[in-house]
Amino acid sequence: MKTAVIGGGAAGCFCAVQLKRNCPAAQVVVFELGPTTMHKLSLTGGGRCNFTNSFENVSSLEEVYPRGFRQMKKLLAAFNHKSTIEWFSLLGIGSITEPDSRVFPSCMDARKVVRSIQKEMLRLGVTIECGHRVESIVPAPQGGWTVDGHLFDNVVVTTGGGLLRALSPLEIETVKPVPSLFTLKLDCAVLKPLMGICAPDSTLSIQGTAFKSRGPLLITDWGISGPATLKLSSYAARFLAEKQYSCILNVNWVSLNQQEIKDWCLNLKASCPKKLLTSTCPQGIPERLWKFILRERCSLREDLRWAEIGYKGMNRISGTLTSDPYPVCGRAAFKEEFVTAGGIAANAVESSTLECKKYPGLYFAGEVLDIDAVTGGFNLQAAWSTAFCVSAAIAGKRG
Repeated sequence: MKTAVIGGGAAGCFCAVQLKRNCPAAQVVVFELGPTTMHKLSLTGGGRCNFTNSFENVSSLEEVYPRGFRQMKKLLAAFNHKSTIEWFSLLGIGSITEPDSRVFPSCMDARKVVRSIQKEMLRLGVTIECGHRVESIVPAPQGGWTVDGHLFDNVVVTTGGGLLRALSPLEIETVKPVPSLFTLKLDCAVLKPLMGICAPDSTLSIQGTAFKSRGPLLITDWGISGPATLKLSSYAARFLAEKQYSCILNVNWVSLNQQEIKDWCLNLKASCPKKLLTSTCPQGIPERLWKFILRERCSLREDLRWAEIGYKGMNRISGTLTSDPYPVCGRAAFKEEFVTAGGIAANAVESSTLECKKYPGLYFAGEVLDIDAVTGGFNLQAAWSTAFCVSAAIAGKRG
């Protein structure tokens, strides 16, 4: 049995290892366009490699997999985060679960993770062809597949959306790829002096839609970043692409409602009447950000005391803290976390094996599928789970 794996990223290399473990006599060739395998994996998690998530804080898969959650439910039943931790443990890589449920290797070194997988591929006899751009994938007349003229029994495609053009003659159902996981550019110069400030518990929403996310918000020199922004960009990836990344973003700086803020103001007015508004920040809001909100967004004097604040002033504070609008004028890629929403449609593949319904022997795993997630290790878990199920399906053909 001879299998071509197109794409030497996380999913492709994982799949190659599993294929050789399941079928030691099989020939497995990995074709990678770049000069080395798993370059993107070596950068993930700020170089620490957030390779999965404990899923402890996940109430439904749809929260973390905006696209593909139904597929992931079945795939995770076969290979979940516990399986991933055990798989890496067998390579000598321990794990550490952080309070936010992200799972990292105990070495905190993505490059060591990459080297361990590369070493395992070499030990098992996987052939690696770097610097190879695959130009054609076509069914062979005698059965199997030809990849750039070379005959294979099976082909596993694990690249991003770029290879979809090479597959276009096969007319496999796809979903148009669009960017996901990006920061937002804001058309608002007044925020720029606040770059580097973080609001630890904010809620973002897109005006006129149901898209909403919650988490830390980081102000940057071009707009906003941080987990809340990245999560929103994932949920609203297609909507934002259709709107050409132009919309109104509402920021709830404290993730509270207006009445809760009004009650907070009334309590301070009663208990600390002589204190300046600027001296008492809402929970979690840095002092510089609080002064900016009062001065620039509420049009209130910095020397104003709580005794002097009236109901109109309280309404301004509560309205601004819970729904502060900013115009979005573009997006920016978030370093190595950038992913693509879209790819091979769920209807085009078998749900358990990820084999193409139209073309037996052609499989898909990783980013090429219309499965993507928010940050936190979920995208890499999708890579491992899809690759595992594909390798098991191919090995099952032999048995």
